[in-house]
Amino acid sequence: MTEPAPPAPGAQSDDELEEFDLPFFERLALRLQVLVLGIVIRLTDLLLLIWRPRLLRTYLGIWWEELRHTPYRARRTFEVVRALKATGQRFRELMYGETPLMTAISVFKRAGVGRGCRLIDLGAGRGRVLIAARWLGAEVRGVELIADHVTRVAPRLQAAGIPLTVGDMLSEELGDASHLFTNWVALSPETKARLIERLRTCRPGTRIITVTRPIEAEGFVRLSRHWGLFTWGLEAVWIQEYRPAAPPLPSS
Repeated sequence: MTEPAPPAPGAQSDDELEEFDLPFFERLALRLQVLVLGIVIRLTDLLLLIWRPRLLRTYLGIWWEELRHTPYRARRTFEVVRALKATGQRFRELMYGETPLMTAISVFKRAGVGRGCRLIDLGAGRGRVLIAARWLGAEVRGVELIADHVTRVAPRLQAAGIPLTVGDMLSEELGDASHLFTNWVALSPETKARLIERLRTCRPGTRIITVTRPIEAEGFVRLSRHWGLFTWGLEAVWIQEYRPAAPPLPSS
């Protein structure tokens, strides 16, 4: 097994993050802000789950796995490189904050998620959003590119009726979904374009929830925009519905 070839002199690697470097004190303030947000969010998550022991056990289990290990700390592991090459995505597209239960539940309610619905999380990470949809009584499933996430948390999620599988959201079957969730914030324009084509395989009327920006493509109707708290701060969340144009009537 060989290491990935280094970039050519003067070339910028796809996961180079120098442009995000900040002065020391600004970086320290940002880290403190993230730490405080993380504590507040964890507390609200736990309060929401205290009366749902089955989901609380699952949540604590995936939190423990997060503390034990994350593949994102090893940026050049064979698994990460394999996943990126297989899907054509960039490293930074795999890195984004998580969605708190409070935010997910609030937005899902507005999108009509509940009993009798089926939500699919595209790029589910450790499955936190899926717990929120189960809290509302929906059937759920998630697909995640990084196999390490799935291996570590899938048994804990399965105990709460939450299937999480290894897969590429760009080739996932979506016809059984009433609702889809995708973080969207980290995706490149190229990946968004490919995902939009996959979303066109949904049933008409499927509601799609995206973070930061709406889907800007024909056939996706914006229903509403909401603000929610995330692990990196306040962010817009968009609810859209897939309404493809009716095929032209055959000429007589």
